[in-house]
Amino acid sequence: MPETALRALGFDFGLRRTGVAAGQSLTESAAPVMLLEMADGRPDWTVVDNLIKEWAPHRLVVGLPYTMDGSEQDITRRARAFAAELERRYPCPVAMIDERMSSKEAEARLRELRQQGRKRVRREDIDCAAACVILESWFHSQHQTSHPHSA
Repeated sequence: MPETALRALGFDFGLRRTGVAAGQSLTESAAPVMLLEMADGRPDWTVVDNLIKEWAPHRLVVGLPYTMDGSEQDITRRARAFAAELERRYPCPVAMIDERMSSKEAEARLRELRQQGRKRVRREDIDCAAACVILESWFHSQHQTSHPHSA
């Protein structure tokens, strides 16, 4: 019997912009959805309401921006507060995942696209691509947790 796909939205939290990606667990892949404009770390919640209605996710995943040595910083606490507010507002569970290096990986992916002929990569593209990396990392971590003996 095939596994049921878990739909999720991933968030690359930022104080001015938050990238959003959507994905599903069968392929453990994600695609950019949109860029949320933020007012000092707070989105327009009606836009988020519409996202939740449109995508009907089973899970929301927020990247936690730790420093390279793994310590928390102000933005890490703000991302946790954003995740807590998502959990308060919506009926699906919220997961958090370490997002260190997600922007670097997103930039590398977009550099590849540029080499394949894409003219320009904007900061917004990086935020949405980072949300994809965050969500895909979470899917992979869930797969490894549920299948500890798989390589």
